[in-house]
Amino acid sequence: MRKIALVAAAAAGALALAACSEGTEDAAGEAVDSAMADAEANMEAAGESMEEATDAAADAAAEATDAAGEAVEEAGDAVEAATDEAAAE
Repeated sequence: MRKIALVAAAAAGALALAACSEGTEDAAGEAVDSAMADAEANMEAAGESMEEATDAAADAAAEATDAAGEAVEEAGDAVEAATDEAAAE
């Protein structure tokens, strides 16, 4: 009688362990799927941030180039005016 109770308890424990294991596998699968979705969302956000930063840097470089071109033009005009003034004297 004692052996039957022991076998029944072991069978119940094994059954509970198998059920728990399947639930654990499902939970782990869901966790992996969730982590992959989070990683994908983070990569997309990082890509957008990098694109925005690149656009901002390109805009700043274009503005600096324009400002430098204007400064060179103004310097050329000043040199030409000074040369004209010196020639007139």
